[in-house]
Amino acid sequence: MPRYTPAEIETRWQQAWEKDGVFQATRNADKPKYYVLEMFPYPSGRIHMGHVRNYTMGDVIARYKIATGHNVLHPMGWDAFGMPAENAAMAIGGHPADWTYANIAEMKKQMKPLGLSIDWSREIATCHPGYYGQQQALFLDFLKEGLVYRKNAVVNWDPVDMTVLANEQVENGCGWRSGAPVERRELTQWFFKISDHSEELLSALDSLDNWPAKVKLMQANWIGKSRGLQFAFSTIEAPEGFDRIEVYTTRPDTLLGASFVGISPDHPLAKTLERDDEAVAAFCAECRKGGTTEEAIETAEKLGYDTGIRVRHPFDTAAELPVYIANFILMDYGTGAIFGCPGHDQRDFDFATKYDLPIISTFLPSEDASPKLSEAYVPQKSEKVFYNRGFAGDQWQTGEEAVDAAIAFCEDNGIGQGVTKFRLRDWGLSRQRYWGCPIPVVHCDDCGVVPEKKENLPVELPYDVTFDTPGNPLDRHPTWRNCACPACGKDALRETDTMDTFVDSSWYYARFTAPRADTPTDLEEAAYWMNVDQYIGGIEHAILHLLYARFFARAMQITGHLPEGAAEPFDALFTQGMVTHEIYQTRDGNGRPIYHLPEEVEKLTFQDKSVYVLKSKLTEEGYFKEGQEPSFRNSIAKAYTSFPHHAVEVIPSAKMSKSKKNVVDPLHIISNYGADTARWFVLSDSPPERDVEWTASGAEASYKHLSRVWNICDRVGEMDREAAGQGDEDLLRAMHKTIHDVTMGVESFGFNAAIAKLYAFTATLQKSKAGYAAQREAIMTLAQLMSPMTPHLSEDIWAHLGGEGLIVNAPWPKADEAMLVDDTVTLPIQINGKRRAEIQVPADMPKEEVEKVALAHEAVIRTLDGASPKKVIVVPGRIVNVVA
Repeated sequence: MPRYTPAEIETRWQQAWEKDGVFQATRNADKPKYYVLEMFPYPSGRIHMGHVRNYTMGDVIARYKIATGHNVLHPMGWDAFGMPAENAAMAIGGHPADWTYANIAEMKKQMKPLGLSIDWSREIATCHPGYYGQQQALFLDFLKEGLVYRKNAVVNWDPVDMTVLANEQVENGCGWRSGAPVERRELTQWFFKISDHSEELLSALDSLDNWPAKVKLMQANWIGKSRGLQFAFSTIEAPEGFDRIEVYTTRPDTLLGASFVGISPDHPLAKTLERDDEAVAAFCAECRKGGTTEEAIETAEKLGYDTGIRVRHPFDTAAELPVYIANFILMDYGTGAIFGCPGHDQRDFDFATKYDLPIISTFLPSEDASPKLSEAYVPQKSEKVFYNRGFAGDQWQTGEEAVDAAIAFCEDNGIGQGVTKFRLRDWGLSRQRYWGCPIPVVHCDDCGVVPEKKENLPVELPYDVTFDTPGNPLDRHPTWRNCACPACGKDALRETDTMDTFVDSSWYYARFTAPRADTPTDLEEAAYWMNVDQYIGGIEHAILHLLYARFFARAMQITGHLPEGAAEPFDALFTQGMVTHEIYQTRDGNGRPIYHLPEEVEKLTFQDKSVYVLKSKLTEEGYFKEGQEPSFRNSIAKAYTSFPHHAVEVIPSAKMSKSKKNVVDPLHIISNYGADTARWFVLSDSPPERDVEWTASGAEASYKHLSRVWNICDRVGEMDREAAGQGDEDLLRAMHKTIHDVTMGVESFGFNAAIAKLYAFTATLQKSKAGYAAQREAIMTLAQLMSPMTPHLSEDIWAHLGGEGLIVNAPWPKADEAMLVDDTVTLPIQINGKRRAEIQVPADMPKEEVEKVALAHEAVIRTLDGASPKKVIVVPGRIVNVVA
């Protein structure tokens, strides 16, 4: 009997698919299109099991849609710009381009054995001039439409790497690579005007029915629509031009609890004061050393500087509030000024406590509660509280009701105006680094900032750069910056900032529709393929990437690069869980962890107890030899006593991480068990939206099951074609139920549920005594149902039993509705409340006939022993109860 040999069959069928060009997508008006896309990877050089899971999910959907008659686009590309390549160039020498393209080649070589249904002819890399040149064309069109602008802004500045850092690149107030304390610095930056689309980006979330609710909530919170009050405090003895300090607040219901006014170190008033006051200047400089992230601000010590300026309270002009410069106030949110209400904001409470400022309650949990607080009282806005200093006659109000009342009161009294604002800020895209898409503008002394001409695109990165000193190599390149002004022809300088890598990933879905077009998109191709029908990726990209991609789709519509109807680029979104694995660690002499790869560790079990030990230590002691199982001849117990200090600590179910070495090499799994085993395991062990724990035993069990399926195929192939069997109809009925259940599972992303049905049907088929025709139909159908998950094995079964063409092109099997209806039902018989027997009767048998059959059963006759039953209760389709 032939054995299941993945190494041989997987290569053969991948070659067959490539030869026939099965997965190359072209427009076809005769078929409905389907565009499935996974978030493309960064070319780090190695794929991991998270990649395997993500791309296998997309592959299942793509193969299923091919089988159901769709014209499928399933492309792949590389998110190839970014700091890691520059870091590698600095650390190991070489060039970011060489490092990146070598990694792309290596990862592609690792992905190919998985047998993914990818149209590799559409492959793109964002670092290729053919891609980023079209991105530059988009930038110019956005600039023309007013979707891009330039302004001064406070940014996170890494003083060692000499570059702007995104908030996500600031860790504990320090640069993620250099470890240097991040400073706030004001620079001239380029911005996308995403804030103009805040309302639309928020309201459109309601139409995304096939997005996870948690993702839509995260997006809504990030956009952050709020209604508040805009008003001004009148100043007392302030510098000229600052007779008012504008404030925006979302909690005007706490205005009567105000005890101070705070302004940002970057507020115009603070900048005016620091010009003439060294102490103010020193304080503001210290504040600017802190990061701009919310985390950095919340965790930093709250610092303030009393400017000596006072403001009048709008409801009590005799009351004066001090004005502080405070390190926890950002200039780019609201007006850069706040009023502090320590009674109902913990940050303000800490600040007021530190500087001995009044703490005034405006609402309390009850009428008799003490207004003296040991911490800020911050209930939910939906909670009803007692307002002792409120703006409405009814003192018991929710926060929402009180805010509305306060706004109405202030508007009626001419104190301020109700304003709706959004938390979403414009997207700063400037990065002071080399390995990114150059911003296509030049700086001319006569003409100012001038867009490059499209015929001069792409503005390519120079190859001859060095990374031996910090900062942006483009700033010190001897010739690249020098150019002619596109407007007047005089000498000018190129912009040396490059684009944020979020830009690269914000439109790749559109470029895939025509990746070789000499414009950003081909409208005819985009009109056919867009939108993405199914997008798949990690929850970690739920906010910024998706938000920016949604903005870009709108901007590309405005500039004529996407058709009507593509404002929301992803019709359906699925966020998959992670692949996890135990972490194995020992400790050095100082107690610091030393991490070990899974293959370096042996699990030893003795008397129902297990211990993990380094294989190297077992080898030293003579217990383990490579290629052999651990030797137990000298008693495994010695492993506990001889070197207990070598026992390995185990941290369960952690995200796979190269730094912690709890990674499983997919190529190692493919080499040992085959790609279909890896695919089957990552789909079968857990619902796809949840994390899956990778275990060696799970992979081995998956391999054994696939071997079992192949053996059934081989057995059926050897059957006598003419011999009669038993239970043909039962087998085919089970087959049609499986078709129905697996189809429902695949369509609902219930891959693990679908696989559970396939396990059950395999067991039914293995035990079946049906004839050849029924068993052949069953195993061929099983191969079709498994083909999205295990495409190579399925192709081999299909060919082995004489299937026509390739299984990948075979129509998806359809369940016969008549076979889904049971003609008979099995009814348990309870006698005096205990189950004693069961009967099988026609599903439509009348109750009176069911009763006769039940009373004729041997177990009932024996129990009644000639007597008549007191009662017989027949519940149709469920049970028969006999009371003796």
